[in-house]
Amino acid sequence: MVLFTIAEPGLGRARQVIRRKRAAGIDLGTTNSLVAVAREGKAEVIADVHGQRLLPSVVQYRADGSHVVGSDAMSPVADATIITSSKRLLGRSRADITYQLPYVLDASAQEGMVRIETVAGPVSPVQVAADILQSLAERAQTESGGELDGVVITVPAYFDESQRQATRAAARIAGLKVLRLLNEPTAAAVAYGLDKQLQGTIIIYDLGGGTFDVSLMRLHNGVFEVLAIGGDSALGGDDIDRAIAGWMQQQAGSSGMTIEDYRQLLQQSRAAKHALTAASTTTVTIGSWQTQLTRDILHQLLDGFIETTLKACRRVLRDAGLTIADVTDVVLVGGSTRTPRVQQKVQEFFGRAPLCSINPDEVVALGAALQADVLVGNKYGDAALLLDVMPLSLGIETMGGLMEKIIPRNSTLPVVRAQEFTTFKDGQTVMTFHVFQGERELVSDCRSLARFELRGIPPMVAGAARIKVSFQVDADGLLEVQAEELTSGIKSSSVVKPSFGLAEHDIVDMIKASIESAAADKVRRTLRERQVEARRHIESLQAALQQDGDNLLSADEKHKLEQVMQELAVAATGEDALLIERLTESLNNLSRDFAGRRMDAGIKAALAGQRLDSLGDKL
Repeated sequence: MVLFTIAEPGLGRARQVIRRKRAAGIDLGTTNSLVAVAREGKAEVIADVHGQRLLPSVVQYRADGSHVVGSDAMSPVADATIITSSKRLLGRSRADITYQLPYVLDASAQEGMVRIETVAGPVSPVQVAADILQSLAERAQTESGGELDGVVITVPAYFDESQRQATRAAARIAGLKVLRLLNEPTAAAVAYGLDKQLQGTIIIYDLGGGTFDVSLMRLHNGVFEVLAIGGDSALGGDDIDRAIAGWMQQQAGSSGMTIEDYRQLLQQSRAAKHALTAASTTTVTIGSWQTQLTRDILHQLLDGFIETTLKACRRVLRDAGLTIADVTDVVLVGGSTRTPRVQQKVQEFFGRAPLCSINPDEVVALGAALQADVLVGNKYGDAALLLDVMPLSLGIETMGGLMEKIIPRNSTLPVVRAQEFTTFKDGQTVMTFHVFQGERELVSDCRSLARFELRGIPPMVAGAARIKVSFQVDADGLLEVQAEELTSGIKSSSVVKPSFGLAEHDIVDMIKASIESAAADKVRRTLRERQVEARRHIESLQAALQQDGDNLLSADEKHKLEQVMQELAVAATGEDALLIERLTESLNNLSRDFAGRRMDAGIKAALAGQRLDSLGDKL
């Protein structure tokens, strides 16, 4: 008799050993950066060989072409240039930089993204970011035991299209596969939601070294839904440091500092800010001048910045149709939230103590690591579903300089929206699409992102062509636009890759201006629409008169039409929308009989030489 063998549990011959994929979450910060990895659903920040978990976002470029990243880059050496806070320069043009920097920008780069002068030659902020990312990736690879299969990199929720593209470019230069760009507040929510099982309607208040974000989220059973976002992509601890430095210069009567002097002054300002977290006073020095900086003075310097962040919180609640009473928890993120004054003001505003049980410096990297672990294919338990939103509306320019919004702000990502448009002139075979980002009714008040053309449209009468324009925004907030003429199937598309980003406070100002100017914008939009409609009627009628006016109209009828057309053409250049509307209606009434005669003439021409019985066969 044959006996069958039974394997010990877990030791079956068919068992396969599957390699766990290596992934990491990276918080690319303005002041400090971190990298974290997740194992079995638990994330941890990776330290360097000296046990330091935070990597200062500093790169030193040397004349011999080498560079140093992190703490070692902060010490001045001969023939070297130290670059700090370069994240604020990602996707920025020279016109966007309105504050003093502790280094010199390349004067030859007048257009596109700024470049920084160094002893090794001009360096792009993208390259600086790439060097920081590469240093972080090496930590993760050492810890994981091999090359990374992918990373999640966090970005401020208010980063615009060009800033996100610049971040992706830096990752490519560093040789990293980006699984996703994850908004920093969302990453923090992931860390709290999965680690602390936080549920409800949450405010993520994220004040970092160079950016401020506020996200209103709903967390329920593993679904992270962003309801609304706000903030300022150029407000953070750096601005507080500059305010302290400015106060010190004013008190000391000091001016005309060298770049190196100003860099050291910023370092002293930052040290004083940190010291006042625990102490009530600290000593500050400029040259031979010395005085005491008190916590009360620091509060005076801080309160304006804090009030700006709280205004953004009010706006986010209003956007979502909620009140402070609807918020169940407030989570603090970012090193600048360690400041007692920030915590005090946030608690007073929301009426509850904010949560900061997870290190605010590390929470973003931890959340990114958890998400990276899921996206790379390592699943432990139920994966979190993230639903982020667009910070600003996206649309295209239509006739009259109007902004036609296709994807409104606070739309859940990823998102695909489409809308149909048509031609303005008879026989039009090309359409130019101008993509904009903003909240106003006219494109002159919004920000240009990209242009592309659709060629080969079959020639038709104005208004007959059907052009479908589709906007697709992926989970990273990156946009692709496609236009298709539906009768012919001709297509054209563009991945939006602007050369530089929004100026400081532009996004906040755009939303604020859209609210304050809503009524006036509607009036202006109505005027532009009537001007466009008037010009369209005039052009169509001119073409009809040229073809059939002498045959189908008496001299008096033709004169009356031309007279009203002239009056409408003059009115269409003015600002009286009611006059344009009245004259357009008058022209429509006068031309109605002419249109009917043209239709009758066209039918007679089509029927000429046809027998009734043959027409019956065709019908």
